[in-house]
Amino acid sequence: MLRPAFASLLCALGLALALGAAEAPLGTFDRVTIAPTKTSIYIGTVALTMPTFARKNGTYHSSYAAKVFPYFFSNEKGALAITLSDESLRKLERGETVEFSGRAVNTDGEERRVEGKATPADALSGKIKVRVLVAKHLELIFNTSYRFGEQG
Repeated sequence: MLRPAFASLLCALGLALALGAAEAPLGTFDRVTIAPTKTSIYIGTVALTMPTFARKNGTYHSSYAAKVFPYFFSNEKGALAITLSDESLRKLERGETVEFSGRAVNTDGEERRVEGKATPADALSGKIKVRVLVAKHLELIFNTSYRFGEQG
């Protein structure tokens, strides 16, 4: 016969395992689309577009294109990687704001630090604020939206 304390512990462990197994898989978060965005600069604008990001080993990867108007000679393209842990994805799913970081590398090999904050509207979409540190005293701030799922 099991002692009551031991039986309670077994029940608690069983419940914890059942609850952990009941969490939805993170497959829904394998892809994320970021809406095109634009920010102002001194006498101009920077438009930023990125294809859908794909997640592998906790990091989202995509390319980007930045078009600078009227300074077209400052346009650039490159690769972008954003790190977001499983726990951060669970927080977004629960409606909690999360911060993230990453890096961009343009086709000339110049690296840019990326930081941001995602604020969910629901379990799969919300608003996102992204800071791209272009130079020591120059950062671009983009405000746009995100959506998880199987978009283009």
